[in-house]
Amino acid sequence: MNAEQQAEFGPFGMPLFDGPEARRLQRVGVIDIGSNSVRFVVFDGAARSPAYYFNEKILCGLGAGFAETGRLNPEGRVRALTALRRFAALTKTMNVTPLLTVATAAVRDAEDGPEFRAQVLAETGLTIRILSGEEEARLSAQGVLLGWPGAEGLICDIGGSSMELAELNGDGVVGQRRTSDLGPLKLMEIKGGKKAIRAHIDEKIAELCADFPTRPKRLFLVGGSWRAIARIDMIRQDYPLKVLHEYRMQPKAIMATIKHIGASDTEELRAGTGTSAERMRLVPWAAQVLKSLVRDVKPEEVAISSYGIREGLLYDQMSATLRQRDPLIEAARHAEASSARTPGYGRSLYRFVEPLFARAKPDRKRLIRAACLLHDVSWRAHPDYRAEVCFDNATRANLGGLTHGERVYLGLALLHRYKSNRDGTGFNADLLSLLPEAQVQEAEILGRAMRFGAMFAVEHPVEHGQLTYRPKRKELILKLTSEEGRNLFGEVVEARFKGLAGAMDCTPIVQGLPLTKG
Repeated sequence: MNAEQQAEFGPFGMPLFDGPEARRLQRVGVIDIGSNSVRFVVFDGAARSPAYYFNEKILCGLGAGFAETGRLNPEGRVRALTALRRFAALTKTMNVTPLLTVATAAVRDAEDGPEFRAQVLAETGLTIRILSGEEEARLSAQGVLLGWPGAEGLICDIGGSSMELAELNGDGVVGQRRTSDLGPLKLMEIKGGKKAIRAHIDEKIAELCADFPTRPKRLFLVGGSWRAIARIDMIRQDYPLKVLHEYRMQPKAIMATIKHIGASDTEELRAGTGTSAERMRLVPWAAQVLKSLVRDVKPEEVAISSYGIREGLLYDQMSATLRQRDPLIEAARHAEASSARTPGYGRSLYRFVEPLFARAKPDRKRLIRAACLLHDVSWRAHPDYRAEVCFDNATRANLGGLTHGERVYLGLALLHRYKSNRDGTGFNADLLSLLPEAQVQEAEILGRAMRFGAMFAVEHPVEHGQLTYRPKRKELILKLTSEEGRNLFGEVVEARFKGLAGAMDCTPIVQGLPLTKG
């Protein structure tokens, strides 16, 4: 194998999502019994990038009232058992292997936690693994790593009854971890009013931060309450891309949003964001924790992670080889293999158009590679809406390893793969604010290049033609390298080649065949 093939294929000579390691993880089930919610997730497909085959959540409130009784909430316990019986029945029809059932702070700390576990086992056959606070922190950090390989900073996971911190040093290893009782359900039950609660939060945050003396550039937030706050921040700032994963906030903006939450009617916030009433009830308490945390940690930016404990459990099942793979590329390969007309063509298309982007940095070439792999996965959509579907899929799909700007870049490239302009596509021009103008133009060029390459040859365009870009001379050259290539260069292909050259402000030159044929 050459270096390019080694970068794309695993040790078994096939894409890793289709290798034996990944096939073992094609149906991983996780039941997560938290202090506020009980959730069942089944991951399926591209093992390195979480694809959600099934995802159901019940807000049971197991930890409500714990401070007074020391026991699980009776109503929450009944609701949780009902949900767990359903989830256990569902696993029997889904071919879930392995199935991981875990519980966090509420069951861990409750006096009747062991009794609850025994009842669950007797009634459902599910064996619950109790996670310690430090295990929670480790798994949440691994969930972040699933979406951001090489992530560096501090992660903070807030649940109903606890809050965890963990350190990521950029080497894929989780550093020190700490846990606390700063969950909203426990904060609600502190006596002494708002002043006492703020004092408790500030004291606990100061203790936690003392164990993490190096101030991180980035703070990763994991948990439903943090995501609810992020939704409020998006609406307050009229942010154009409503995707929570990788949404980034500046500390100043967070403080403004926390102030906004305090001054607003929670029912109006709930209705405006689509947040459940049960979740919104926790938001003001979580906001006070976030205020103290940001003030003490002093990060340069804060990023929302939609991946947490459940994704961390999936990461836990992976080999070191699989963990090192790029989640974006693996997801794109999986999409191509399952949905494209000619699986494998994307790799050849990338080799064909890559000379146009020879000076691009590795991060950009990664996006170009992903676009080529995804260029044909929406071919079944109606032609009138195909460009729009491509854009929506790229910008809103559950993909890891993408900033919001990169999502827009990828979406624009795929839109222009099917349409030369954005007229009539329903494109939201406000999204262009997430990308520099130069990158907007580059994404359009990439789309036109894929549009030309896919029309030129339906298989292996690199065997029939070679592109050369001479920016100083402003020339785009297509060298036809085979007799079949000369036959393939028809009128529509010629028009698309000229369109690509026009977008690049270049003179189109064809070698091996006159540009205008008589």
